[in-house]
Amino acid sequence: MTTHPLLIRQARIIDPDSDYDAMGDVLVEGEVIAAIGPNLPAPVGADIVEANGLALIPGLIDLRVSVGEPGAEHRETLGSAGRSAVAGGVTTIALTPDTTPVIDQAALIHHLTTQGKARSPARILAVGALTKGLNGEELAEIGLMAEAGAAFFSQAQAPILRASVVKRCLDYARGFDALVSLRPQDASLAAGGVMAHGELAGRLGLKGVPALAEWIGLDRDLTLAAAGNSRFLVDQVSSAGSLPRLAAAKRANPLIAASVSINHLLLNCLDIGDYRTFAKLDPPLREESDRLALIDAVESGLIDIVVSAHDPRPPEEKRVPFDEAAFGSIGVETLLSGLLALVAEEALSLRAALAAVTCNPAKLLRAPFGRIAIGAPADLALVDLTAPIVVDLEHLRSRSRNCALDGRRLQGRVAATFVAGRKVFDRH
Repeated sequence: MTTHPLLIRQARIIDPDSDYDAMGDVLVEGEVIAAIGPNLPAPVGADIVEANGLALIPGLIDLRVSVGEPGAEHRETLGSAGRSAVAGGVTTIALTPDTTPVIDQAALIHHLTTQGKARSPARILAVGALTKGLNGEELAEIGLMAEAGAAFFSQAQAPILRASVVKRCLDYARGFDALVSLRPQDASLAAGGVMAHGELAGRLGLKGVPALAEWIGLDRDLTLAAAGNSRFLVDQVSSAGSLPRLAAAKRANPLIAASVSINHLLLNCLDIGDYRTFAKLDPPLREESDRLALIDAVESGLIDIVVSAHDPRPPEEKRVPFDEAAFGSIGVETLLSGLLALVAEEALSLRAALAAVTCNPAKLLRAPFGRIAIGAPADLALVDLTAPIVVDLEHLRSRSRNCALDGRRLQGRVAATFVAGRKVFDRH
């Protein structure tokens, strides 16, 4: 299909990869950025978008999004997840493999990628399972899935109990130069826990998950990743005590990276309040001191990536007693606004906040998007950085309504989103 050139005029162009921040225009031809600068001439027949001073940023890349498709489409579909994403300026989403069936074969990677292109306005990246059926024992077809286009490999929330299996996964993936991601957690210490261990858990009469469970799991995984010089992503750090361990491992192996969820940067365990199941998350929300340490780690670059940890759950899984409620919160649509709220509070710099959801995940994936540069894919978001918003469940586009940030005052509103030079969201 032939497309007209696109000229976005008078925008504040912010590219965290190059530290570029200036007023100007961006010209898109085909699917890529063709020119950047002030007062660019409009080609004949060009579609023109007047930015009127709004910020133009790279489209966000969210490396942890769960959907129900295939197998539980009532939770979320590829289409509804994609629409939620682009409404929040997210142009690429990586889907966890914990579906029915589990994404553990090359044919399923191909199917998910093909269906994503057909039905989602956002780019869909398929993440392959490390073990068959996520059983934590038998290695999945990592090589064949890598050839089929798997972005990386993970266990989603499923544990691998034996270190020998983790080592085999890392060794096998390294042969294909594939990225492996694991949640750091000792399953035996975390078993039965529903929130963070501490005074509040005791007062509420709920079983807690000690931070020690994360530290022990992290020590194991980082040791194996560093010893094998493996490409490794620590999935969702939640505890301040994990940060010195992460720093030491990254010095030993620069191929190690780490993520944190936006929920753990905005909330702490007190947000559970009176058994608020929307705030029941895995990993659990921890102390305020943990939250502040995680923010500092994003600012310093010790934590490379921020994810939404989008995990849709229907009412029957959340509107039940806390012990029985499912873990998880939706969040892909509010990821950017959450980060911009931290920028407004001067807890994070704008560059660090944007890099954690654009160029940093792009570099980890060795992907060309996540930046505003000539020749780069035209995945862009036009954003009012200072617009105040209040998160309202009724106005979010997910099929599910389990949002930990419901009622929260955030900042930043996406006016328009572009994927490969095509406008896929327009707030007006």
